[in-house]
Amino acid sequence: MNETVRWIYDCISLIVPFRARGPGRWGCGPRRRRGGRCRTPVTKSARKAGFVLVILASTLPTACSPDTHSAPGDPSPDGVTTTIDTVDGVVHVANTGDPPQWQLTRIASIGPKSLTDDGSLDEFGRVYDLALGPDQSVYVADGLNNEIRVFGLDGSHRFTFGRSGEGPGEFARAYSVVWLGDRLLALDTEQGRISEFTAEGEYLGQRRIRGGMSGGEGWVRFWRVDTDEAYYLTRALAPAPGRWSEFVGVDSRGETGDTLLQLAGPSAATITCEPSSDRSSFFGIPFGAKLVQRPGPGGVMYSALTDAYRIALTSTTDDTVRVIERSLPAEPISDEEWDDGNARYRALRDTFPLMRCDPARPPRPGAKPFIEEIDIASDGTLWVEVIREGGNRWEVFDSDGRLLANLPAPPRGHLPPAIGTDHVLTVRRGDFDLEHVDVWRIDRGS
Repeated sequence: MNETVRWIYDCISLIVPFRARGPGRWGCGPRRRRGGRCRTPVTKSARKAGFVLVILASTLPTACSPDTHSAPGDPSPDGVTTTIDTVDGVVHVANTGDPPQWQLTRIASIGPKSLTDDGSLDEFGRVYDLALGPDQSVYVADGLNNEIRVFGLDGSHRFTFGRSGEGPGEFARAYSVVWLGDRLLALDTEQGRISEFTAEGEYLGQRRIRGGMSGGEGWVRFWRVDTDEAYYLTRALAPAPGRWSEFVGVDSRGETGDTLLQLAGPSAATITCEPSSDRSSFFGIPFGAKLVQRPGPGGVMYSALTDAYRIALTSTTDDTVRVIERSLPAEPISDEEWDDGNARYRALRDTFPLMRCDPARPPRPGAKPFIEEIDIASDGTLWVEVIREGGNRWEVFDSDGRLLANLPAPPRGHLPPAIGTDHVLTVRRGDFDLEHVDVWRIDRGS
């Protein structure tokens, strides 16, 4: 067990009765509480996951530790000061100050210009994933038509390959694409395989994987973490309570051997209401904290509870190896924002005034969360989407956790962005639910 976890418990005298009750939930197991404790046995994996949540939710006072090594703050010319402390083998990286300002410039938008563009090459059935490739190419996985469409960064269509079927280069569902090394990988979990293609769409072969996973766009996918490293989500070989899925690492030649279990935690803050005995309704709690996580380079998982600007990096054995922190002022929630966020809940409450809800009413957080999501670019840098009053911002960190830059974040659609060295791809849904792929250039300034 990581010794930092033992030290945290000594410092803050906190015991976490952690046991997941199902995917995305936490608390006691199926047996009821008695005497304030969970009577269901807690697995080692679940206990370690609970410890990570303690780290994410706690400020770590280094004076309490008998084994602390600190490096002096490193002020950059651009006004960022980075302080690195080592506490019982866990590296803590704290960033303060104002980083350099980057910009995003949209250089192309791929999609139909009007409803009369029916059947055009830039009209998608349903975009399931995006990838940046060599020669300024953009790969779009159309999971409805089971095609991979290839465009230039200027939005011009180059060619299309793939189709529905079970043969070589065909898909039951074209879930995801990623460019690794010298080839494009296409994920089809319904058929339990990854297909490999050249940059020109020539079929190279396939790899067998664990199948059976399915879901909507953005759920079953590759997560690229470096130029030749990615992960895909599949069912866990040795599931723990609340941890039914795992990320399997791959590169251009096969599996890397790295496997990362998802942490069990709240994927969204919700309120559940029962207007009648045979009906349930679910509402998101505005500005409620949630757990965001995604795999990163070198066999680590990046995780954050969104109500604190603190990101934990955990290894394949669930040990915390690094914590990245950023000092920003909290932003208040206005009454208008709170009322707007609860409009649907209040409308149902007005219709069914006696309905039961859990919790009884949406609890109002003391401030807005800091983090919307976390992403990893193709060069391994960490991109944190930060919630700010003037519009969400991306803050970029290097692999050691040093703050590099700040730039405006485009509206987050239903898919994670594809972030390359010089360009970013995003998807948005416009009028009549038509999808557009936006191509952005990263302008780093002088």
